[in-house]
Amino acid sequence: MAHAKRRINNNFAAAMNLEILYQDDDVVVVNKPAGIPVIPDRFNTEAPSINKMLEAMLNQKIWVVHRLDRDTTGVLCFAKNEVAHKNLSMQFQEHSVGKFYAGLVHGRVAEEQGRIESPIAEHPVVKGKMVVNRKGKASITDYRIVEQWPLHTLLQFQIHTGRTHQIRVHMQSIGHPIVADSLYGNGEPFLLSGIKKKYKLSTKDEEEKPLLNRLALHAYRLIFTNMKSEEISVEAPLPKDISACVQQLNKQMKKSQH
Repeated sequence: MAHAKRRINNNFAAAMNLEILYQDDDVVVVNKPAGIPVIPDRFNTEAPSINKMLEAMLNQKIWVVHRLDRDTTGVLCFAKNEVAHKNLSMQFQEHSVGKFYAGLVHGRVAEEQGRIESPIAEHPVVKGKMVVNRKGKASITDYRIVEQWPLHTLLQFQIHTGRTHQIRVHMQSIGHPIVADSLYGNGEPFLLSGIKKKYKLSTKDEEEKPLLNRLALHAYRLIFTNMKSEEISVEAPLPKDISACVQQLNKQMKKSQH
């Protein structure tokens, strides 16, 4: 019976695209899909969460080390025991972990690379929202351009602090919100019709399907030290939806140049 239950749990996790990127006796790192919170929602404890899915998949207790926003994809690390949890938590606290993200933003970013050091605090009125405020906590985000198009830029970020919504707040503060960010941008999905001239809807579709309709942010690399004092670097490739946007942006730019 236990085997059957474990198989069902595994199938459930597989159905939710929970991919293990790295694991040893102390740590497990997964590629988080979009739309699922890291821990159970306070208002809906029965809904899927990454930590519960992983516990079912591994058939053991795991400890949450850090979090990604519900709609952010990519590298997410958990501990398999209390000692590892303490060790990893300390690394995150001391900012000795390498945290790298990729994000698609609105507009053309002027500088090839830059650093944003604006302090971040809770929004005085809107619950769950953050804001740049000189009385906030110190926050550092480095960015550099990976690719650029007339209306969008793909950026690589490295965050040296771990504030809530840090990249999203910082990018909004310099006028380049993350694509499809409903809290700090316009929240509109990425549509092919928005970048393609003479776009025509297919006869079998009643309305256009977005290439991306969630926050265009992806945690693509995490570097930490394991319990044997070895440096571990784990990467997750760009997810299909962000890749599809990049492909179409490149395709439309090539067309416009001919």
